[in-house]
Amino acid sequence: MKRELLLVAAAFFLMSVTAITGAHAFDEKAKSVTISTYESDVTGDGINESIQLKGVPFEDEEDYLKEIYIDIATTDEKQYKIPLESGSKASLKLVDLNQDGVKDLFSNVLTGGSGGITLNYLYTLKDYIKKELVVPEPLEIASTFENGYKAKITIGQTGKTYLFDLKDRKKYYKKLGLYYKGRLNEPTELTVNSFQSLKPVKLRTGEMVLKGVQRITGIANADTIAFVESTWKYGNSKWNLNNASVRTSNKNR
Repeated sequence: MKRELLLVAAAFFLMSVTAITGAHAFDEKAKSVTISTYESDVTGDGINESIQLKGVPFEDEEDYLKEIYIDIATTDEKQYKIPLESGSKASLKLVDLNQDGVKDLFSNVLTGGSGGITLNYLYTLKDYIKKELVVPEPLEIASTFENGYKAKITIGQTGKTYLFDLKDRKKYYKKLGLYYKGRLNEPTELTVNSFQSLKPVKLRTGEMVLKGVQRITGIANADTIAFVESTWKYGNSKWNLNNASVRTSNKNR
């Protein structure tokens, strides 16, 4: 009799756990939000797939997504899920960036915070094979403050050097002890940020490339000195620098 009671209790316990787990899974699924939806051929079979960019917000912070993912349903009833990092915002674009004739999945995730850094992802699902493709690395940029309230940066990939006149910030820099009578108190580098944005753009030739923007700051995150823009073209299984240019922060005000 005791054995029968134990079996009944065990069965009831398992049923309770299963019910709780199922309810929890349903609850988590219900919390997901659809950011954007698409109907497009990303496998190369000539038939559109159903693509959704989804996120799961924190319960106490709806503006931040603790989980972000791309959900893809194909015509043969296969399901693909591409997990991304958490962030405050996310976007998805379907463009052929690796020049193979099939649209790729390019996604941005904004991490939030004052730095405004984005995380970038590129995937292909050609021939029903999910594969992550690399995205360009930010430009290598050497930077220093110079005597006379100036700054200098050199882009490693091009070898070009750019000078900036920062006399309009003289009082600010003197107050913080960066300069004394126009001379640096000690060698100081600028801050070269990662991509603030990276997005697909179309060339006049019709080819799709990626355009990145990096922000150069001085002694504080709000002390923007310049923006470095670069365009990247995919070829020979790698990203190649197509062009690089620099604009000062004054043009952005």
